[in-house]
Amino acid sequence: MFIDQAEIFVKSGKGGNGIVHMHREKFVPRGGPDGGDGGRGGDVILEVRATLNTLAAFHHVMRYVAEDGHNGGSNNKSGLAAENLVVYIPPGTIVYDAVSGELLGDLTTPGQQFLICKAGRGGRGNTHFKSSRNQTPLTAEKGEPGEEKRLRLELKLIADIGIIGVPNAGKSTLLAALTNAQPKIAPYPFTTLEPNLGVAEIDLDTSVVLADIPGLIEGASQGIGLGHDFLRHVQRTRVLIHLIDGLSPDPLADFSQINSELALFDPNLAQKPQVVAFNKIDQPEAQERLPKIEKELKKRGITLTSISAMSRQGVRELLLTAVSRLTEVPTLENAPAPMPVYRPKDDPKEFSVQREDGNDWRLSGPAIERAASMTYWEHAGSVRRFQRIMEALGVDEALRKAGVKQGDTVHIVDFELEWQE
Repeated sequence: MFIDQAEIFVKSGKGGNGIVHMHREKFVPRGGPDGGDGGRGGDVILEVRATLNTLAAFHHVMRYVAEDGHNGGSNNKSGLAAENLVVYIPPGTIVYDAVSGELLGDLTTPGQQFLICKAGRGGRGNTHFKSSRNQTPLTAEKGEPGEEKRLRLELKLIADIGIIGVPNAGKSTLLAALTNAQPKIAPYPFTTLEPNLGVAEIDLDTSVVLADIPGLIEGASQGIGLGHDFLRHVQRTRVLIHLIDGLSPDPLADFSQINSELALFDPNLAQKPQVVAFNKIDQPEAQERLPKIEKELKKRGITLTSISAMSRQGVRELLLTAVSRLTEVPTLENAPAPMPVYRPKDDPKEFSVQREDGNDWRLSGPAIERAASMTYWEHAGSVRRFQRIMEALGVDEALRKAGVKQGDTVHIVDFELEWQE
């Protein structure tokens, strides 16, 4: 099944914990601190793989969690770093934050990578906190928490040439005639319910990718039928073959309707080069209509090509004409690449103080929450270090101004602290 949308959860690994440890050795009464550092957690990386063309895999596995770093050891042994988790996606995948709707990245080139969740660093062991005034520090850091995101993935097929038209115009038959693709073909509308891809060989050194876009109907730009699902894939194509059904009740109206829907969905689609082909010319009724259709389109400055996708009459010439128009549109490699989108982040030192209920307060902010998660609350030295961080960030002063009193409870992430002056 062709699936072009998915929602997944990704989480990078937490850093390993640094440890508090004193060196113990016979005849060495004061060995000093030798607690090792924790290892770095694993990043979550999205990577484009050329052999993929659907998001179906993400409907079976929807959680991707990287491993945590290993804890440090005695004798200054550092914990092992975790392996990065690489999640493979097809070319043309757009990545959104599923919660905020923010565009995070647009990945098109095979091998392209995007760091979506950065791993937490390993915590420092007590060796790092030794000073001339404190030779035996009972201070260390837990590993930094990883990042987590809920992502919405949206696939837009990448093809050189897209075949568009009303239902039953013969798009799938044309794709089968030009490539080795085997789409479902039947003499009734809406046979094709999902885009099909095929590769056509022009010569020994050149080939092009064609996409058969399911039939568009009036209102497709507003999402009627499966309009949005299909029109999305037209955006990636460089040239369009607009196939007119020679046996349609009103071929010219069909042609105008499809172009209107393209422009309404995305004004840029109306600017794409089009090769217009009149299909089913092997039928007497279509042959009778051809002169009138040619005359009307010529008034609009459009040259009409007549073909029969069923008998393959004129299809090779149509393909070569479409290929010649590819030079008018840059390839994805030469065009300004839609690389991952990076936006300025909020100041991590910012925080907020909220009174929850009675004598309860809630502290929120990236830096203060990270510091709390990395604190060993059972070690007095680590607690004093956390207090110094609060003072440096201005949290103490902000709490006093907000009205905190002796004995009040301050919540930070999942921790509950009692306020003491």
